[in-house]
Amino acid sequence: MNARTADVVIIGGGLHGCSTALHLALVGVRAFVIEKNYVGRHASGVNAGGVRTLSRHEAEIPLALAALDQWHHIGNLVDDDCGFESFGQIRVAEDAADAEALQQRERRLRSLGYSHERWMDADELYSRIPALARHCVGGLIAERDGAALPYRTTSAFRRKAEALGQRVIEGTRVLRIRRDGDGWAIDTSTGALSCRVLVNCAGAWADEVCASLGEPVPLEVIAPMMLVTLRMPRFLDPVVLGTGRPLSFKQTAEGTVLIGGGRLARVERSEETTELDFRELAASARTVHDLFPVMRGAVIHRCWAGIEARMPDEIPVIGPSSTAPNVFHAFGFSAHGFELGPIVGQITADLIVHGKTELPISAFSIRRFLDLPKRSPLT
Repeated sequence: MNARTADVVIIGGGLHGCSTALHLALVGVRAFVIEKNYVGRHASGVNAGGVRTLSRHEAEIPLALAALDQWHHIGNLVDDDCGFESFGQIRVAEDAADAEALQQRERRLRSLGYSHERWMDADELYSRIPALARHCVGGLIAERDGAALPYRTTSAFRRKAEALGQRVIEGTRVLRIRRDGDGWAIDTSTGALSCRVLVNCAGAWADEVCASLGEPVPLEVIAPMMLVTLRMPRFLDPVVLGTGRPLSFKQTAEGTVLIGGGRLARVERSEETTELDFRELAASARTVHDLFPVMRGAVIHRCWAGIEARMPDEIPVIGPSSTAPNVFHAFGFSAHGFELGPIVGQITADLIVHGKTELPISAFSIRRFLDLPKRSPLT
């Protein structure tokens, strides 16, 4: 492979970019991954690590279930277990309204032929989460779900991709994308690259790539916040989610407790900085205070936020460009893309190599945001 030429150039060194590079390597297609910072710098390295099929958008369920099968054998793919643990994920019902919403979802999924989410009564809920406050009335469980370590996972995908011959170029910004014959030329801060196929995995900056291709999208930049405590004696195995109020709550293998749920920091994309909203963090702490009495003496160790992209309909863009040949998108995962990383890389590689995928992805087409002719190749 020429030092500046590859079959595929992937913009973005997060989990989806590294997964795409790995899956391409597995079928003999050579790729560069371009990352403006370092691999896992933003969303992929600092999220909650949820491996979650529970409460997915209906369009995402087939992908999430396929990804979950990969997670249960993740060591076979990347030679690392990625810290994956499968104790289930449970969405807790605190009152009758929560319970009705969760039972209605279970009925809806059953009508679609899915059985991975199941309603539990209060007795089973407390048998699984003894530390939970006693006002809860039940919960919805996905028993094969779990959690992994996000930075370790992203690094594992990167290492395996590199071991199979892919090249990761960090500290390199994309300055311009232009057509070059039947392929693409990418002017970067460290020199020009060329390729036949371009993949947009640029996360919170993916709309800039789209705009350069003539297909602007309504991407919103968000920065979900997290808190982590000092180590505590073990009291929790499953990941716990809220229903009537936002919460993502888990205890790590080391004993620290990770608290999230989608509360947002203020973000400055151009500077790649975030400013924590301590009122919102306090609201997260109050939810935990109410639901887990054992946490009332916990000590918060640190807080942070990761920058990522949210789409108006809360589901990602996956699939070919509508305006440019040999361009594929995988972005906009709206704060729940971590679990999908392994399968999205496989899907994108399948689209590049075979022109199709076995999984249903029509709902994720970029065309849902556009009013453009079928094909208007960039020149």
